[in-house]
Amino acid sequence: MHIEHLALWTRDLDRLRAFYEAYFGATPNDRYRSNRRPFESYFLTFATGARLELMRLEGLDEERSEHALGYAHLALATGSREAVDALIARLRADGHRILSEPRTTGDGYYEGVVADPDGNEIEITI
Repeated sequence: MHIEHLALWTRDLDRLRAFYEAYFGATPNDRYRSNRRPFESYFLTFATGARLELMRLEGLDEERSEHALGYAHLALATGSREAVDALIARLRADGHRILSEPRTTGDGYYEGVVADPDGNEIEITI
């Protein structure tokens, strides 16, 4: 058994799709539009085959708190400490919010944390 995909709600599919394409090399499928309700989505595929679904639905509630039940973060591996450092530097230079500078955590991960354009946390690891 394996995780088939992870899904995120967004108000702006194109903005979020462009972010994951530009910084993480994700490849999108064609936009899906439901004929029955105001719903659209993209599946983004990463180099390993892992997939992230970005979904939009009219009337989506924007309330979120820093810590809540459910989704906490998405971790994406780069392959090296240097790649983590370079990607965090690129994201910072492009104006994205860095939540945690690259460091070795207590459980042994080397990671930096950034917020995507909707505020979802992304751990960038080795």
